[in-house]
Amino acid sequence: MSCRFSLALVTLVAAIVSVSASAESQPIMITVTKGFGLSLYASDLGDAKQMALGDKGTLFVGTHKSGMIQALVDSNADGRVDKRYVVAKGLEYPEALAFHNGDLYVAEEERIIRYVDIENRLRRPGRGKEVYDRLPGKPNKSHRAMHFGPDGRLYVSVGAPCNVCEPQAPFGSIIAIDVDTGSSEQIATGIRNVTGFDWSPVDDKLWFADLGRNWMGDRLPPDEINRVDSVGAHYGFPYVHATSVLEPSYEKPKSLKVTPPVFELPAHVAPMGLMFYRGKQFPEKYHDQMFVAENGSWNRSSKIGYQVTMLTIEDNEVTDRQTVVSFLDGEFPVARPYSLLTSPDGAMYISDDLKGNVYRLFYKDNNAQESDASEQQDQNQ
Repeated sequence: MSCRFSLALVTLVAAIVSVSASAESQPIMITVTKGFGLSLYASDLGDAKQMALGDKGTLFVGTHKSGMIQALVDSNADGRVDKRYVVAKGLEYPEALAFHNGDLYVAEEERIIRYVDIENRLRRPGRGKEVYDRLPGKPNKSHRAMHFGPDGRLYVSVGAPCNVCEPQAPFGSIIAIDVDTGSSEQIATGIRNVTGFDWSPVDDKLWFADLGRNWMGDRLPPDEINRVDSVGAHYGFPYVHATSVLEPSYEKPKSLKVTPPVFELPAHVAPMGLMFYRGKQFPEKYHDQMFVAENGSWNRSSKIGYQVTMLTIEDNEVTDRQTVVSFLDGEFPVARPYSLLTSPDGAMYISDDLKGNVYRLFYKDNNAQESDASEQQDQNQ
């Protein structure tokens, strides 16, 4: 993939990124778009998945296998965590998080729980209170994401529990839940694995990234970027992948209307995170644009993804795709970006479920201290 921006190589020392013994003698290369800097915000977080940001700037990080939720606090605003708290441990796959009106919401295997007034109770958060108990089980393949929408409802994606199958609802869908009444509505169906979605700051339309199935080769099927224009629309899985790749195992019902993707990504880049940038620290051309965390391939003959890209959107169409950060050093993945979040100062948090880190992407020209620190780091390599 070509990139319009010139790229500058930033070398991170082994203290920042844990590497294998055979690679310790070699510098680890992370490619960052010119003008930006990348720093380590926090480490040792387990299989860090999705994040949520509190009103006071607390960063909450969920996990899948680790069963833990942690709260990270940068009390002196120097761009690095200096306090951390364990909100909960021993939970059932608490990957999906959402923060709303002072409370932290967590999706477990079959329910959603809430931690009330969490930022004032980080030392003693107590046990989460159940607010919804009708999520399906089998989370080993059914990954989730969770955000409050502009309408005040809690949106939850429930992926299919398989590589390819005809999933039973609510598997393979995005649902919207009224947390006060418990009522729910299917917003999108026919999806495979969605862990990244967000609403456009321009018109509040819901966009989401969907991962294509495996074992159809290196180039098929493309991963997808979709938009919800009609509530309840079907996006093809398992009958049609991307725009026109037919599934050999299942025949599409003749009466089924499939909504094609707005944009096709290369196969196996694994777009786990999706976020519209609402900050002001980055230059204006990045404002209100879509950023995607490509977690990277795992069963491809050569690796692809392992990067954060920006999709330029004009008139509800994707017109360009550019790499902002690449964590792939040749065939060696330095990190696997999973989730993205805009920080209070306009920088971007990037979670990494490979090494258990959270990185902070910042625009150096807007912060002389960070720019000077980055230059000093380069001189020390």
